This record gives sequence, C-alpha cells and structure tokens, in this order.
Amino acid sequence: MSIDDIIAQAVARAVHDLYGVESDPSSIVPQTTKKEFEGNLTIVVFPWVKAARKSPEAVGKEIGDWLVENEPAVNRFNVIKGFLNIVIEPTYFTSMLRHIDSTEDFGIRKATPESPLVMVEYSSPNTNKPLHLGHIRNNLLGYSLAEILKACGNNVIKTNIVNDRGIHICKSMLAWQKWGDGATPESTGKKGDHLIGDFYVLFDKHYKAEVKELMEKGMTQEEAEAASPLMQEAREMLRKWEARDPEVRALWERMNTWVYDGFDITYKRLGVDFDKIYYESNTYLEGKEKVLEGLEKGIMYRKEDGSVWADLTDAGLDHKLLLRSDGTSVYMTQDIGTAKLRYIDYPIDKMIYVVGNEQNYHFQVLSLLLDRLGFKWGKDLVHFSYGMVELPEGKMKSREGTVVDADDLMDDMIRDAAEVSAERGKNDFTPEESAEIARIVGMGALKYFLLKVDPRKNITFNPKESIDFNGNTGPFNQYTYARIRSVLRKAEAAGYDMTAYEMVSPNEKETSLIQHLADFPQVVAEAGRTYSPALIANYVYELVKEYNQFYHDYSILNEPDAAVRSLRLALSKNVASVVKKGMRLLSIEVPERM
Repeated sequence: MSIDDIIAQAVARAVHDLYGVESDPSSIVPQTTKKEFEGNLTIVVFPWVKAARKSPEAVGKEIGDWLVENEPAVNRFNVIKGFLNIVIEPTYFTSMLRHIDSTEDFGIRKATPESPLVMVEYSSPNTNKPLHLGHIRNNLLGYSLAEILKACGNNVIKTNIVNDRGIHICKSMLAWQKWGDGATPESTGKKGDHLIGDFYVLFDKHYKAEVKELMEKGMTQEEAEAASPLMQEAREMLRKWEARDPEVRALWERMNTWVYDGFDITYKRLGVDFDKIYYESNTYLEGKEKVLEGLEKGIMYRKEDGSVWADLTDAGLDHKLLLRSDGTSVYMTQDIGTAKLRYIDYPIDKMIYVVGNEQNYHFQVLSLLLDRLGFKWGKDLVHFSYGMVELPEGKMKSREGTVVDADDLMDDMIRDAAEVSAERGKNDFTPEESAEIARIVGMGALKYFLLKVDPRKNITFNPKESIDFNGNTGPFNQYTYARIRSVLRKAEAAGYDMTAYEMVSPNEKETSLIQHLADFPQVVAEAGRTYSPALIANYVYELVKEYNQFYHDYSILNEPDAAVRSLRLALSKNVASVVKKGMRLLSIEVPERM
C-alpha cells in the first residue's frame, strides 16, 4: 500500500472518530506539500468543516493530533488555514520506495474488458499533400493522449479519418494529368505524398496565373476565379469522380496509393500508429443516408431549393447546412457518416477528436447533431482543441509551398542531434550506434518540444532550443536516463545489492525524490482527466532535475555504507524506470547510452 493510501485511510478513520462522518478513502486525495511549507503530504480539510462546526484551522489541528496519536506513519504536522501539512516518518519512505520498486508497471493502470472504451481520432490528413509540422503536433498529441488514457485503465481505439475526396484532391490529379508526364514515385525517386504535394502547388501556380490574366482583361477577382478554365476542369473532374467515372476513379486510386505509402513511412518514423483508418470516400454517403433519416424524423428540414438543414437555434447556435441543393454533402455530413460507421464497428463510450482550435464551432454543432441522431456518446464527445504551430515568420500555407515538411524536419532534427553529439566529443560508439542515438535524441527533442507546452496554446517552433542538452528539453531527460543506466550497469558489474535498504532512513533529498516518484500515478491520472500530455512532460523534467541535484550532492557507487548505497541504487533504478514510462507515454524513446 502506498503512503498516499495509508494517509487517506487514516484521515477517513479520523473524521469518523472525531465528527461521525463516513468518508470514502478513495475520495481523499493527499497532495504533495508545497515547497515553501514543512511537510510531505497535504490534506484539504474544508469538506469536514461544516460537520465539525469549527474553523478550518481547528479542524486541521484536531485531525493532525488524531493522526500523530493513531497513525505510525505520521511524525508531526502543521496547519495553514484549511490545509493540513503532514510530515511522514522517514522510515515510511523506505517502505514507499519498496512499494514502488516491487509494483509492476507502477503508475500504470491496466484495462479490463469492463473498462470504458474510448476512441481517439487524430491525424486526419488530406491526400493532396504530405504531412507537415502542424500534422506532427496533431499526431503526437493524439498518440500521447491515447497512451495516457490507456495508462489510466481505459480500453482505447486509435483511429484516423483520411480526407481522400473533394476538389483539393482533384486539383492534384488534374495537375498530374496536365504536367506530370507520367511521373511516379519510382521514376522521380520521391515519396508519393511529396510527389502529389508538388502537383497541388503546381496547380495553384497555374491557377493564380490564369486569374491574374483574366483580371488584366477587366474581370473582378471573383469573376476571374469563377471563369478560370483550370478550376472549371477541376470541378468537372470532381463531378466525374462522384459519378464514379472509371478513368477518374482509377487515377484517384493510383495516386492515393502513392500518398498512403508515403504517409506510412512518416507515421513509422514518428512512432505513431492506428487501430482503424476510415476514409471520407466511404463515409460521406453514410452521412447523407443518416441526414435523410433525420429528415424523415423531423430532426432536419428541407428548404425550397432542396438543401437540407438543421435548426440549432434552440441551443443558442444557428441553422446548419447538411446537404447542398444538388444533393452533395458537406464536412459535417461526412463526420456524421464516419460516426455511424464507428458506432457500428465499436461499442464506444467516449469519442475524442484531436483537431485544431479553428474547428471549435464545428464540433459544438457535431455534438448536438450526433446526440439528436441517437448516438449515446454524441452529447459528451470531446473536442481536444489544440493551438497551432507557427514559425517565427508566421503561419504555414500548403498552396504556396511554405509549410515545414514533416520528413524534412525529422531529417534536420536527427542531423542536428548528430552534430551536437559530435561537438560533445563522444567517440566510443560505432557509426551505427551513433546514428541510432542521433535518431532517438533528434526525434525526442522534436516530440518533447511540441508536447511540453499546454496543448491549448499556440506554439512557435524553435529547433535549436529543442535540441539543447540543458533545461526543459527531451535530450536533457534522455541524457539523465542514460547517466542512470550507466551507474546501474557499473553497480551490476560490481555485484552491488540494490535491495538491502530496509533499515535505512532516507535523508531529506532522498525523501524528496521518493515522494516525487510516488506522485507518478497521480500525475498520470490528472493528465488523463485533463487531456494534457504536458503534465507528464513537465513531471518528468522536474523528476530529472531533482535527481541531477541528488547525483551532484551525494555519492552513489562510492558510498561506503552498503545499505545506504543500496537505497541510492534502488532510488536511481526507479527514477530511470519512471522516466522511461513517462517518456514512453509521450512516444519518446530513451537511449541506454549517450
């Protein structure tokens, strides 16, 4: 039993004896005492003030006196307003370390067949361009959130919806037909998603030239855009696609296959995956069917021009278009169709959409519509709304080819990591080992930089800052892990015992580290509750920072007292274990050597 559980149960007994109040120990959550106050754990006493009919300070003192008298784990206490700060007997921290050391998957709860089933949607790429820096943040947030929810005891399905239809897809297809000269990934040596992205940019270049020429002939910009022959051809291609024209569909399938092959390479390098992938080309008709079903039930209504709408004014929103007058669907219709297919495939209890904050309104509407259409999780769907990734020079634009390509960025980060490693003078690795360490460190720097920030905030990406081996960075955490593993290898080689520390009372720094380790389950639970991988990232950094201070101040391998040395080795081993678990929840690898 952890010290948190011991104190929670003791407090529950105390309030029962003192005030006759029944309290569920699981509802009593000890917090780590703030550094400016004496104590290890803090209990908020306000819940029992009313029953006690006394001031918060008096209630805190009475509970504290009871604990000192009746709970051996409590040494002393102090009360600050309504906060009871408890000082734990030092020997109990030894027991706490033993508990952490002996608990398999400490901090990680395993799901059971009865656990909630949570679906997390992330990535959602378009098949007309490669993944870019914004997609990287989306994928990392989605994957990390899924792993954290798993660690909180949920069953989790990771899913992706691919935007593989629409006018933007036809633009790339038309450009390839006109100017591709039969180019393939094999003939050009390019990844398929990069090749298709080039044609998307090429279309926009020719389209803008057409518009400019028409405007020079006296048209307004709006007239020129409508009259552009190139855009008219793209729209005609879309009509043929929807009519299932064999030639257009064959080209579409061929080019999409190139893109998917490219995406798979990028996903693998990023370390993310999916349990199920859906495609809008399969879901939009399902959505149309569901909307028409809603029309029959009076949930939607049809206008005179034939378009179908939902009236959401009773919920403080507006009227939402679901089917155009020509019968074609909109994004909302596609999302309804995707929801339908997912609900058929899985008994979902909660649905989480990882999508940028520019789509906040869209998901307000979707939640209402899904609820009215009978999806039990619709009303409580979660839009995990995150901020944009920006560059020092501003926003990225795919049509203009000014995005930070995901593959290029990963290459740059790995190269930078290799250069930094070379500058540090590490030369005892084989070329293969050096390349692998550079990959782990470079990718860790990128991922950690994007995940350590509150996901709801916009972020300006700074590659040089992310690769730093000092401060709140991925490489700093990775280096500390590798340092600990080096210490443990030397201890194992020397035959040192890492378990014979039962009679040791930890010093203040060791106590603080053990307490920090004990906080890990609580941090994981809070990260799952608030959907914030940043909590995990910053917890790992604080743990690593505290360990480095301990490492600097105290000898480990050269400690002459075998029992003290054993405690410090066990402490080091478990810090490394928790760092590895925490980083794994962020999809970040840690190297055994650096």
